Amino acid sequence: MNRNVVFTFFLFCFVTICRGSGTDIALDAKATLLHRIDSLNLLIYTCLLTLTVLTIWVFKHRRVSWLHETGLAVIYGLIVGAIIRYAGSTNHITHINVNPEPGTTYNLSVPPDMLRFHFPASLPITPGDSPIANKTYAYSFRGEIVNVEQNEIDLKATFDPEIFFNIILPPIIFHAGYCLKRKYFFRNLGAILTFAMVGTALSALVIGALMYGCVQLMPASLASSFTFLDTLYFGALISPTDPLTVLAIFSQLKVDVNLYAMIFGESVLNDAVALVLSGAIQNYETRYSHDGGFEISGFLGAIGDFIGIFSLSLLVGALMGCLTALMTKFTHVRDWPLLESALFVLMSYAAFLIAEVCELTGVVAVLFCGICQAHYTYNNLSSDSRNRTKQLFELLNFLAENFIFTYIGVSMFTFPKHHFDPWFIIAGFITSMLGRAVNIYPLSFLLNLGRKPPIPVNFQHMLFFSGLRGAMSFALAIRNTVSEARQAMLTTTSMIVIATVVLQGGAATHALDYLRIPTGQGSNEESEALPYRDLYHATDTGESPPDIGLGLRNLDGSQSGNCDRGSDTPRGGGDAGGGQKARLARVWGALDSRLLKPLLTHARPPLTETLPAFMRPVARLLTTTHQYTQGDNTLRRTDSDSDLCIDDPQIPSSIDPQQLWPGLVDTRISVEGITGSNI
Repeated sequence: MNRNVVFTFFLFCFVTICRGSGTDIALDAKATLLHRIDSLNLLIYTCLLTLTVLTIWVFKHRRVSWLHETGLAVIYGLIVGAIIRYAGSTNHITHINVNPEPGTTYNLSVPPDMLRFHFPASLPITPGDSPIANKTYAYSFRGEIVNVEQNEIDLKATFDPEIFFNIILPPIIFHAGYCLKRKYFFRNLGAILTFAMVGTALSALVIGALMYGCVQLMPASLASSFTFLDTLYFGALISPTDPLTVLAIFSQLKVDVNLYAMIFGESVLNDAVALVLSGAIQNYETRYSHDGGFEISGFLGAIGDFIGIFSLSLLVGALMGCLTALMTKFTHVRDWPLLESALFVLMSYAAFLIAEVCELTGVVAVLFCGICQAHYTYNNLSSDSRNRTKQLFELLNFLAENFIFTYIGVSMFTFPKHHFDPWFIIAGFITSMLGRAVNIYPLSFLLNLGRKPPIPVNFQHMLFFSGLRGAMSFALAIRNTVSEARQAMLTTTSMIVIATVVLQGGAATHALDYLRIPTGQGSNEESEALPYRDLYHATDTGESPPDIGLGLRNLDGSQSGNCDRGSDTPRGGGDAGGGQKARLARVWGALDSRLLKPLLTHARPPLTETLPAFMRPVARLLTTTHQYTQGDNTLRRTDSDSDLCIDDPQIPSSIDPQQLWPGLVDTRISVEGITGSNI
């Protein structure tokens, strides 16, 4: 009898354990399947990028210029997206229909962040199973369901939009600031700021107003879902440009550096402006627009939000860049280049995160952090860290840009929140072109009233043609796709991005020929700031000395360097007239060379020579031994930094060139633009 009881007890325990193990095995199998699908998803994008890289090599080898790498990424993405969409899959998503309990209150317009699904103790999972204990499962909010029959691959081929803002966009924006050609950026600062800030806001307003009028003529089902703020938001997200394709062709063909600087500088800043502007529109909608009407106080408040958020974000980025410069100046972290590079990357990314945590705009912060890192911190880095950071962010920018364009192509077929309306798409194309025209031509006319030399008409046409849409527009559009209006915006934005990148980008070379814009005018590359002692190293190793652009003048007054002092372009830069730098750039250059660079780098003259006498104790504390011992024979070269204050009358005006490279010159020349500070 006792033996039977014991046997029955052990048999019951064995069956219970087997049933529990069976449940665990099923869950493990499900987790393994999801892991395989995630790996397949990542493998798809990895193969697409690999294929893009190989095709780029073939195109460069064959000198094919009618299709850029971003256009290739989009086309490959469209092909793979169509295969994923229509090939089908047996791994369909399991789902259970649930309804809210009676009396449950929640905001239908903003669904709950999480659903807690409760399994009662008496509810078996499958017939034949024993009852299970109370269990509650949590399900996160993903959005409104459009396609119930979506399979696992479709779902996994789409990413959380926050991934774009927190992971993909920061290295792209930082690279734009870190590799900014600051000399020609500041020489064209007035035009760049006008196009990027005034022009972007004006373009958003024009597109928003025209789109609202067009929407009212469309079917009532679509017109009822749009408000003026919705169309204004569409104008803000479609206004930023991403002329990556055009700029790559400019660099290859060596187009005029001022045209390059205006297009690149505008695209760098209007991304940040569009992001802040779209946030200001959303703030106006949530804070002030309660009945759909216009409120003057709300409008002024939105303008205040725009200015305040942009300024504070800029300040956060600049402070983080300056803090990194101080850390690399007053520590010996440069003795360990790996740690130095890691510190540089982490501090740069922290600028983005700090701004986002403070409800500012991380894109603006990381952009100006990159500019400050290039202007100050770069001069404190070891040579290994300089090369490593430049190459690292160049690589990250390349991969991130091509990943986004690949994803745009794939998502056209796999993303479930598209709303195709042909009339809205056509109106979007037309109004985006009109908005770009309003940005360029009227503002160019106003700028030419006081600009010397003026912006030529063919340059204005090229500025208009370079209005390609790209990563920022897509990221803003995909961030919120809950309503039908936002879904229509995403679809239209994706199609505009694809069309402009593939068609306009491919036609850039023909546009240069048609507009008769000269090419082969000289390199667009700006040399980096290197210490004077590095120039001796070139001669010691038998290498020819670099073209340092000293602004050398012969006795007859002719220029023997590569940059005409007082001119807006380098030699061969395209503009015949030689304008003078903006007053703002000159004032900033004087402040930068006498205070900021000696404070944040090892540049000379030291603060003990530039600050008033009563501040000498503080100046000695902030001056390193290296600044005293490096001597006054540091060469200042007319690169992107030093050009800002090269016309300063207090800068020594001559140095014996025979002290630099004996035998380099046979005639007596004077060297303008030499100072005792780092470059």
